[in-house]
Amino acid sequence: MMSGLREMRDQMRTVDLIIETRDARIPLSSINKQFEQVIKGKRRVVVYNKCDLAPTSLQSVVRKVMESRNQRTLFTDTNINKSVKQILDVARETAKSDPMRYPQLVIMVIGMPNVGKSSLINALRRTGLNRGKAANTGAKPGVTRTVSGRIRVLDSPAVYLVDTPGVMIPHIPDPITAIKVALTGGIKDNIADDTVLADYLLFRLNRLDHTDYSAVLGINQRTDDISEFLQLLGTKIGALRRGGELDTDKTIQFFLRAFRQGRFGQLCLDELDEASVATFFKNNMEDAPLSKNQAQKAKRAAQRQRSLEKARSKNLI
Repeated sequence: MMSGLREMRDQMRTVDLIIETRDARIPLSSINKQFEQVIKGKRRVVVYNKCDLAPTSLQSVVRKVMESRNQRTLFTDTNINKSVKQILDVARETAKSDPMRYPQLVIMVIGMPNVGKSSLINALRRTGLNRGKAANTGAKPGVTRTVSGRIRVLDSPAVYLVDTPGVMIPHIPDPITAIKVALTGGIKDNIADDTVLADYLLFRLNRLDHTDYSAVLGINQRTDDISEFLQLLGTKIGALRRGGELDTDKTIQFFLRAFRQGRFGQLCLDELDEASVATFFKNNMEDAPLSKNQAQKAKRAAQRQRSLEKARSKNLI
């Protein structure tokens, strides 16, 4: 995590615009407050990706919340060129606002793991240049390991993108927020407790009126009991071991995969009423005391940054 932030910081002086990518299904939980120190005074656009998986009706609410924090907000589906074109329009607008300052515009794409940064870059290249993919993609977090070289996405004006590794918050203080991030694939499945994820997902689905998960999964009843639910689902999909014993792991993975593929319809896992938004920013965005290890890492990073700035001032690099 610290190496990813350090690489971003080292390249920041060559970057003109930040695209901070978040997951539209968790518009609050996919915010990484550590980006604030890296971005500082840079121009930024917040892009809520995977908007096809989240209710369209919530876009105006999210936009109002973020714009109250001076964050310009867009919503994208990387499968639709018109949706992606919004970002290219912002790039053109920025470049043309001051051609002398921006003979070529460099955009850095940042975000937490698995919010779709690389897919977004490929979609921008496809839309802007009608060319194939330039960044590796995958359903698991952590596909991009290092800050990439520049990827051209527009010819006139000349616009380049820089892909970055997904950067996870070192500690998510709210366990429910951590569960939401894990459910959407931001935390590797071998780290998160799959049974807890499945239990929470079942809880959220039972609270929603617009989706009948039992019909989607082909089971004959709804239930709040995770053990009963897994037995019903495992029997339906044939996830049984020899002797008829339930294969719990296989059943849970089937359930989680169905959610991540959007089979239960458009869902938002974050509460977006005024009180919940205020509570989120209070609990998650205010600085918490650093652990001893985090403090040591922060001190080393600050020392390295000061050394870089000193060398630059003497034109050594």
